Amino acid sequence: MESKLKSIKDEAVRLIQAADVPEKLNDVRVRYLGKKGELTAVLKSMKDVPKEERPKVGQLVNDTRAEIEAILEESKKKMEERLREERLKAEVIDVTLPAKKQLVGHRHPNTIALEEVERIFVGMGYEVVEGPEVEYDEYNFEKLNIPANHPAKDEQDTFYINKEIVLRTQTSPVQARVMEQGRLPIRMIAP
Repeated sequence: MESKLKSIKDEAVRLIQAADVPEKLNDVRVRYLGKKGELTAVLKSMKDVPKEERPKVGQLVNDTRAEIEAILEESKKKMEERLREERLKAEVIDVTLPAKKQLVGHRHPNTIALEEVERIFVGMGYEVVEGPEVEYDEYNFEKLNIPANHPAKDEQDTFYINKEIVLRTQTSPVQARVMEQGRLPIRMIAP
């Protein structure tokens, strides 16, 4: 039995060393350690071994299995490392090559038109004024003479942050803020 296990181990080691791809290592694992593998067959034939020798033979089979598994695992690690190094060598980047051109986007047509309108008004002496996107209800409605029951104040037309603060529904609150400052004459646009 010992000589049979030694020959199984030697054959397995020979096949492991000859394996050059992970699939071949897996084939060796299945052939010797799988359900229908050679070591499993030896374990199944233990019924023919005399009762007093079974522990010794079982230990030999388990030791052989452990040795083959260790050799397989070591070979697998070495193979993975070798394959990884080969892959890295194949993926070498030449840093002296010119870089790919980065495609730069362009401005949106609406932005281009808005900037053109702003340039025209600035050329005529107007000031471009911007205001907050989140506005007080007072500037958005009350200072523009919009009554409390006006349809524009409905919740489906206006987003309320709380009772006094809303998302600006128009650019007119900016005009109310400029008028409140009292600088005359008022020549401004609020895009």
